Amino acid sequence: MTEPDGWRLLESTTEYETGWYDGGYDRLEQPDGTEKRYYWAELPDAVVVVARIDDELLFVEQYRPTIRETHLELPAGIVEDGESYTAAAARELEEETGFRPTSTALLQEYAVATGVLRHDRAVVYAEGLEPGQRDLDGNEFLEVRTVPVGEAIDRAREGPANDSTITALLLAREDGLL
Repeated sequence: MTEPDGWRLLESTTEYETGWYDGGYDRLEQPDGTEKRYYWAELPDAVVVVARIDDELLFVEQYRPTIRETHLELPAGIVEDGESYTAAAARELEEETGFRPTSTALLQEYAVATGVLRHDRAVVYAEGLEPGQRDLDGNEFLEVRTVPVGEAIDRAREGPANDSTITALLLAREDGLL
């Protein structure tokens, strides 16, 4: 990665590795000649799935220990090494909900919280769902829910709300899929 004119990377330090994400800082010379540390956390790429069954969307309800709240959110997960966003979406959807899509489409890839995170996320639309095999990770305790398409954005905005679900639904609506 090359810094733009006026910026110079002086040092990049990883201070901790958790197995889930790494954290550290970059020390940079800024355009005015001063130096500053910019702290970051680096996470693997992730995918959020807008999965449609007729006139309903699949959601999962789960407790989020980090923020101590239960959220109704779209299925989502980490992209494994060498996996495309659409393949990750199909895998995560089946693992979390027990449904396998016959069709997926990448709606958008974007950087998340660029002031502190090195983390890319994508939104994938999935349809043509068929029964598959649910296979939850050891830290996943999810309840599968369906929400009528016409109520999905309002339900996602009810507290507690989260960014990935709201963003994914708005993108799908903008693309004429909801």
